[in-house]
Amino acid sequence: MAQYSVDQSFVNQQKTYIQPPFLKAGDTVAILAPSGVLKNRYDEVNRAKYLIESWGLHAVVGEHVFAQNGHFAGTDKQRASDFQKALDDPKIKAIWCARGGYGTVRMIDLLDYSKFKLQPKWVIGYSDITAIHNQIHNLGYESMHAMMCVSLPQNLADIPETISTFKNAIFGKNLSYTLKGSSYNKPGMVTAPIAGGNLTLLHTMLGSETSLDTSGEILFIEEIGEYAYHIDRMLQSLKRAGYFENCKGILVGDMSRVRKNTTDFGRTIDEIILDIVAEYDFPVAFNMPAGHEKDNRAMILGATVTLKVEKGESTLIFHD
Repeated sequence: MAQYSVDQSFVNQQKTYIQPPFLKAGDTVAILAPSGVLKNRYDEVNRAKYLIESWGLHAVVGEHVFAQNGHFAGTDKQRASDFQKALDDPKIKAIWCARGGYGTVRMIDLLDYSKFKLQPKWVIGYSDITAIHNQIHNLGYESMHAMMCVSLPQNLADIPETISTFKNAIFGKNLSYTLKGSSYNKPGMVTAPIAGGNLTLLHTMLGSETSLDTSGEILFIEEIGEYAYHIDRMLQSLKRAGYFENCKGILVGDMSRVRKNTTDFGRTIDEIILDIVAEYDFPVAFNMPAGHEKDNRAMILGATVTLKVEKGESTLIFHD
């Protein structure tokens, strides 16, 4: 791999986000369920507790994690109550979401971040947790896009990179990734903060105070279980909302289990993305292993990164 240097003066000119303290042995992590129900998922939560306790951390499980209210892990107020307690408790150093699904958007407006701002902590998850990532990002803080409790299979050796990058991220070790090349990659190099998450949730946030301002930032997107025309429609909506006007780059994660419509859309997902951003000159990198696949590498949203994109490969380096 070709070596290159990063212009640190350029890094220092970018928007910066407040970084919560990384974890250390003896710290406490709260396992919470702000979204979908965890019926029959006791084993995964127990595996999650065992995993982080094996790293010298303590784990506490929220009061309503295994509650059920239809589709959700308890009522909106119950899920928000668990989250608020963890936000306010100075002994809790990180909040690890047990699963996604749907439901976070129903409770985020009940949250008060006053005490979080005094003692920020890591919020960890992906998928539906994008709603909370957006909220924290807009407050000016970093958060962690990484595996959740239900990601853990019986044999942890099945997801080595997912687990190792999660561990590295929470303990503050440097993150850097080399991504498989793509003929669709749009070459270029940029240093900027990274933001984003699940495309459906980014689309859901449009028009609200939790919609992102991607000016000067790299946008990360991933998705699962959508039709190609749904993905096109959501990206067109982001474009019309100005997401790409002053964006510095796009990092495309896993686009998993794309559903087949009776009428073929006529473009691949990569082609859809490139077509929508064709008028912009920022780099676009495909094949980031993050999203709804087994290999789900940890990323720190809000962190300044250097993204170098070439046809043969891309590199993503997170800065301290």
